[in-house]
Amino acid sequence: MWLLSLVMFINRSGTMVLPFMTLYCKHIGYSTRQAGLVVAVYGIGSLVGAFLGGKISDRFGFYYTQFFALFCGGILFMVLGQMTTYVSICVCTFFLSMVNESFRPANATAIAFYSTVKNRTQAFSIVRLAINLGWGFGGALGGILASINYHLLFWVDGFTNITASFLLIWLLPKVSLAQQQNLTVAPGEKIRIKTRPAYADKVFLYFIALQILFSICFFQLFTTIPLYFKEKLFINEFWIGILMAMSGVLIVLFEMVIVFKLEGSRPYLRLIAYGTTIVALSFFVLNVPFIHGFAIAAVSMVLITIGEMVAMPFMNSFYISRSTEGNRGQYAAYYTMAWSTAQVVGSASGTQIAYAIGFNNLWWIIGGICLLTAMGYNRLLSKNRSGYL
Repeated sequence: MWLLSLVMFINRSGTMVLPFMTLYCKHIGYSTRQAGLVVAVYGIGSLVGAFLGGKISDRFGFYYTQFFALFCGGILFMVLGQMTTYVSICVCTFFLSMVNESFRPANATAIAFYSTVKNRTQAFSIVRLAINLGWGFGGALGGILASINYHLLFWVDGFTNITASFLLIWLLPKVSLAQQQNLTVAPGEKIRIKTRPAYADKVFLYFIALQILFSICFFQLFTTIPLYFKEKLFINEFWIGILMAMSGVLIVLFEMVIVFKLEGSRPYLRLIAYGTTIVALSFFVLNVPFIHGFAIAAVSMVLITIGEMVAMPFMNSFYISRSTEGNRGQYAAYYTMAWSTAQVVGSASGTQIAYAIGFNNLWWIIGGICLLTAMGYNRLLSKNRSGYL
């Protein structure tokens, strides 16, 4: 798990293109609407990539699925940075996200393989710690690079992806498909395993529907929130990068402690509901009129980070707990597809709503959706306990 986390840290240290994508598109002359649609295209590609990644991971194994997703994604980041026309940017963004997001179901399957039932939430948190440490570093560096030359973002992101792919092969021992599925296979024998498909799990499908709503709200962090910070709070790219980095640093410092304290204290869905409610507060805070712009931004980022730390590790544990070795890639794919669907909807609609009725109304709407979603998690818990699902 620690070696896998090191790979993720290297990979995420270069994660700087997506948070600055809307600003980059505006920088090269495209409208806010066009910028939002580019991020939506990324979400569509993610949706396709997540589905394919889950299928490939269950069919051929998570080990090489992770390698090829990282390596090919790195090359496509560099290619995207060379695109200039709007159509070429959209097409390249689609294929980049498709390849990049195929990594996530394979990675979730790998985490489940390397961990046990007792330490699985902590295992996901270790990887999240590495991701957010890298995110913190990458966010700060991204702000600096964007203030110098936006094209540097694509080169650094691509280079770290490729580096992470070779580190994965070098550091982690090869895991065969038979090992992944916990099977004993005779030489020359083909692997055949019957498992219940993820779409037959009614509780999981309700959870995925709620996950889409939560993710629509959370993805505003990568689209409308940076725009709001720049256009309404008058914060420049450098300080936006610092705010993004602050979120990663808080997660590195406190998430493992929070997970250790909370795990076992409440059902997963209850903890997720608590975290979602805190995320709602982070959007409501943006409408407080009498606080200095940077202070509002900082308080909002702290709240959304606390909500993320309380909710997200247990989201992973919940869906993994409903899967088996033979269908874990499917469950991870559906979970990743929920995020990708939300990215399409949230990216396309968030900017449209903001410029149609104003950012302040957008924050009331997004915060309200978060509260309704928190109620939904609690409702799902009660229905599941009582045997209705």
